[in-house]
Amino acid sequence: MSLTIKLHLITSHSHHLNLNFHTLNHHPTKFTSFNPNIRSKSIYHSDPLVSIVYNTKPRMHSPSRSVQAPIKSSLIDPDGGRLVDLVIPESERASRVLEAQALPKVSLSKIDFEWVHVISEGWASPLKGFMREDEYLQSLHFNSLRMKDGSVVNMSLPIVLAIDDETKERIGSSTNVGLVGPNGDLIAILRSIEIYKHNKEERIARTWGTTAPGLPYVEEVITSAGNWLIGGDLEVLEPIKYNDGLDNYRLSPQQLRKEFDSRQADAVFAFQLRNPVHNGHALLMNDTRRRLLEMGYKNPILLLHPLGGFTKADDVPLDVRMEQHSKVLEDGILDPETTIVAIFPSPMHYAGPTEVQWHAKARINAGANFYIVGRDPAGMGHPTENRDLYDPDHGKKVLSMAPGLEKLNILPFRVAAYDTVHKKMAFFDPSRAKEFLFISGTKMRNFAKTGENPPDGFMCPGGWKVLVNYYESLQTEEGSQQAAVLSA
Repeated sequence: MSLTIKLHLITSHSHHLNLNFHTLNHHPTKFTSFNPNIRSKSIYHSDPLVSIVYNTKPRMHSPSRSVQAPIKSSLIDPDGGRLVDLVIPESERASRVLEAQALPKVSLSKIDFEWVHVISEGWASPLKGFMREDEYLQSLHFNSLRMKDGSVVNMSLPIVLAIDDETKERIGSSTNVGLVGPNGDLIAILRSIEIYKHNKEERIARTWGTTAPGLPYVEEVITSAGNWLIGGDLEVLEPIKYNDGLDNYRLSPQQLRKEFDSRQADAVFAFQLRNPVHNGHALLMNDTRRRLLEMGYKNPILLLHPLGGFTKADDVPLDVRMEQHSKVLEDGILDPETTIVAIFPSPMHYAGPTEVQWHAKARINAGANFYIVGRDPAGMGHPTENRDLYDPDHGKKVLSMAPGLEKLNILPFRVAAYDTVHKKMAFFDPSRAKEFLFISGTKMRNFAKTGENPPDGFMCPGGWKVLVNYYESLQTEEGSQQAAVLSA
């Protein structure tokens, strides 16, 4: 796999951009927070395609360029005012490793390891470790954390570490523990620990809104997890690496902010996705940039930000998605000069309106001041019934009201679909509804699995070939396994 183009991603889902964004106060060098008094008066507008939150009497000011001041990555401040960085300086590493070796050990799963990565780089700022009980309860019940100064930051997903009875007993009265990665390496120290009860049913019900069987993250992580949660302050012994050929795309929030600086971005709009990029996605992202330029921004930068942690079994794997994304840029569907492709290391919960707040909050910490949201963000089909698990409009509505996200500009989009008349992806026109074809992610994957080509104009040829090759390799592998079983 060759990934030769410099990619840096911004997450977004931009179908319809009616750019009546939350009211902005523009400054020559930075954006300031929304006016909370205006936001609290927001009302819902009904639209045939999408429910959009409008502010009453919104005022838009074009960014001034009369003063030529350097543009900083403080387009938006990180939660808590500063980015958390929990990686120990190299000069202190040897002594901390010796200390960790003498401590009781807690073994981490692959997904626990991904959460260590997330916390250590500041994606969850101001969180400085796995949650203690007071943080856990605030996150679980309020989707937010209250800071010492009384301010509120969004924290919609509990970020916790589960342990079993045997590990709890082994820790005993120790106040610190060493964390051991999936490969057996010591990776961190958790200090000033607190151990408390893991009520799985309550956690599942409040995070997903259901305890129905078949929730991917629940089955992978929570069902078999221990009956206790351990929280504390995290010290990571060295930067997290996966050595999978993709580490150069895992840019931390600090690195992304520096990249935005170097490109002199005056707006950063993020697009999150866990699927291959088709031309409908590209239409949304390119249209977002066009509209931002029309508003007066000079250099809006797209952060194309695919999720890189745990995903369910039928999602396309990260390495295949990254190769596909590279083809999208090579084929000129997106402009490499105005696009940053990077991996967002978080595991996926498929928790709908609850999880989309986490996705937006993490992009604040990465320096994005615009976030594109569309239909059913972070959603999935109901695991036991033939319907969506969440109302497809609730994600964007919740983002418009979520505590701690007031400073982020939420960009709703309208639906893009395949126009069978013009043979390209286009914004859906209800007056010509019968002339549009909706190609879901499931249908797209089925096309690739069976070798059937999608309609011309659905995806760039290079990107589609990556998917076809991946599914052909799966079929070859499955055939080999079946032959081995029969010959055994």
